[in-house]
Amino acid sequence: MNILVAGPHPDDQELGMGGTIARLSSEGHRVLLLDLTDGEPTPCGDRPTRAREAAEAARILGAERRTLDLPNRELVHSIAARHAVAGVIRAFRPDVMFVPYHEDAHPDHVAGTRIVEDARFDAKLTKTDLPGEPWHAKWLFHYYATHLRIVPQPSFLVDTTGFAARKREAVLAYRSQFVVNERNRRVVEWLGAAGTYFGSRIGTETAEPFFAREPIGLAGLGGIVK
Repeated sequence: MNILVAGPHPDDQELGMGGTIARLSSEGHRVLLLDLTDGEPTPCGDRPTRAREAAEAARILGAERRTLDLPNRELVHSIAARHAVAGVIRAFRPDVMFVPYHEDAHPDHVAGTRIVEDARFDAKLTKTDLPGEPWHAKWLFHYYATHLRIVPQPSFLVDTTGFAARKREAVLAYRSQFVVNERNRRVVEWLGAAGTYFGSRIGTETAEPFFAREPIGLAGLGGIVK
């Protein structure tokens, strides 16, 4: 299965669902991390550093990575941005897509999610100038990497037991963001606490929350965590 995980900046995917990405790749799925921007400028980073960190994080999680050249801090929902993402969708042909939760205090997150959601629709259209053959990803889910001080009310949780350490390692690969930048060092602790909490909701060691706007069908009860 091909799985596309989009984020407005490098590290959003790792923060929101790094354990799930590691689990999916270990199960043999092909996972592409699509960064809409390169994440710069930031207080302690630069473009070459962020590119190296993002590549290392993807390696740790067993995923591929691609970065678009859209502007950080000025990301806007536009036809050009939608078509750039739609081109990636047509080339990669994902079965499942993940985007950040649609409510956020960060304008890039709100715009980025809207761009990808609409690009999913654009990618399936015929008689367009988009490269490649039309493609529609059947499923789109939201992960939580929000700047709002909210407690997620997820539609479902993914058991990440055994993959929390790889998530932590991937996040810490972004040294410029979570080691050098002292203000962000506690983020890693918060992620660990959140993973333990959501795991406790389904009786596992760790878990990550997701939101679905569309109903999810079950073929049976065999996959439900006991």
